[in-house]
Amino acid sequence: MTARGRSPRNRSLTRGIAILRAFRPGTELLGNGDIAERTGLPRASVSRLTQTLVEAGWLEHDARERAYRLGAPVLTLGHAMRSGSPVLRIALPAMTALARRLRINVGLALRDGDEMVYLESVRFNAKGAQRSVVAGQRVPIELTALGRAWLAVAPPAARAALMAQWKAKRRARWRQLEQEIAEAAASVARKGYCVASWQPQVVALATPLLVAGRPVHVLNVSVTTEAPVTSVVRALERPLLTLAAQLRQSLGELEA
Repeated sequence: MTARGRSPRNRSLTRGIAILRAFRPGTELLGNGDIAERTGLPRASVSRLTQTLVEAGWLEHDARERAYRLGAPVLTLGHAMRSGSPVLRIALPAMTALARRLRINVGLALRDGDEMVYLESVRFNAKGAQRSVVAGQRVPIELTALGRAWLAVAPPAARAALMAQWKAKRRARWRQLEQEIAEAAASVARKGYCVASWQPQVVALATPLLVAGRPVHVLNVSVTTEAPVTSVVRALERPLLTLAAQLRQSLGELEA
């Protein structure tokens, strides 16, 4: 610890990670100006750090476009994380079995900043055929069942910081959003799960997985349907909670 009671951090490393985080699906190339805008870092610092990241292989430089794309080592990190996750190793077979049996989507996610990141998502289309997984997909915390389930059990300081951020960013509909988040937290406390439908005709239920020694994972199930939300909830609440209980037990035994 430092004299002020704060853990020392490597500033350059932190900024380098922020640059890598600036790349998202749908964005192949970013110039130094784009990266500076997305990260809030000084352009001079971005220029220096992107050069270092190119030399290390984490970024590739496109000379024609005068911009950067992610390098292959980033992909290897993601693969190593997923293949080395004991939580995912235990959860995926049970998630897949439930998704196939009910022809629904089943996902597992962790929080990263103000978003939830899918570790895995087993998805089926309307005809019951399995679709490709979307590991790494990000969704907003404040709008989704995944995120609101995480918020319901989040550390108070982290929750307060995010709420302040959204209050400033979403002023026009903040009161409604705050109420929806509060209702989701109450639902998690009372029923064990919350419900959200932030995309047209998509209904999702989510529940937090609290296991000692592990970050809070969130399990969700979802369907694309024109059926009333109440009927979807009745059909999916028990399968979701049963799977969550099974995973908590298995993960708890892993930690014992």
